[in-house]
Amino acid sequence: MTIAIYARSTKDNHSDYIEKIYAFLKSENVNVIIYKPFYEYLQANFGLKLEIETYTNSEELISKAFYLICLGGDGTILETLSLVRKSGIPILGVNTGRLGFLASVNKTDLEKALQLLLKEKFTLDKRELIKLSGCGNCFGNTNYALNEFTIHKKDSSPMINIDTYVDGIFLNSYFADGLIVATATGSTAYSLSCGGPIMMPDSDNFIITPIAPHNLTVRPIVISNNKEISFKVSGRGDSGFNISLDSRSAQVPSNVEIKIRKAHFRLNLIHLQGQDFFTTLRNKMMWGMDKRQ
Repeated sequence: MTIAIYARSTKDNHSDYIEKIYAFLKSENVNVIIYKPFYEYLQANFGLKLEIETYTNSEELISKAFYLICLGGDGTILETLSLVRKSGIPILGVNTGRLGFLASVNKTDLEKALQLLLKEKFTLDKRELIKLSGCGNCFGNTNYALNEFTIHKKDSSPMINIDTYVDGIFLNSYFADGLIVATATGSTAYSLSCGGPIMMPDSDNFIITPIAPHNLTVRPIVISNNKEISFKVSGRGDSGFNISLDSRSAQVPSNVEIKIRKAHFRLNLIHLQGQDFFTTLRNKMMWGMDKRQ
């Protein structure tokens, strides 16, 4: 068996984690491969001496890895989507960052998590994805997102008008800074900060959430993710607008019709024994915490 490691090249992801993971997995006769830019960062900044096989792209990862361990926060897990793609490789998120709804394993529980992983004491949490069409080749072969698809005005431009249709039926014209379409997974991300509801990860829905709408009666709406949602965007100028899939963005000219729908594959997150969404939600949102004590 081969297990891959992915992380951003940041000081939070120091070499201690890699040394601990490598030592444990090698003692269990498990092969380890590591993302090459991160490996070179550890060698240059932390003096890492371990000789570990590396991978640099999606093809190398998919051809070798059985599992992927992701060190970081939720943003780092979003980046792994472009590596695992449609392969179905399960991802174990270890939170070395801040909030961490997706990266649910605490860094202090790393060895325990690895033991549960090798003993297969987990279930696969299959997360729905959004697929984008209608903007040419602006996102290449990774035209899908785990958290959300976003339409946003350019930084210096006025508000934009977003005509929105569900299965070809007109829903609304949003006059706003932008619009978010979030998955159930993304309900605790950007959409939440704009007033959207929290949904269970297995909810088969999208959330349409306006960003700073001019009409205050316009509220987020939940619709089935079996629907196709399309948009026609216009503004006072011809400068176009921005769209994003999670953290990846592109510029699109005005009056281009954009369409999104549920992707035909899912992302597999490893849900270790003893974890549940409600506990994660209470802990991350600090529900029930009384700071007067």
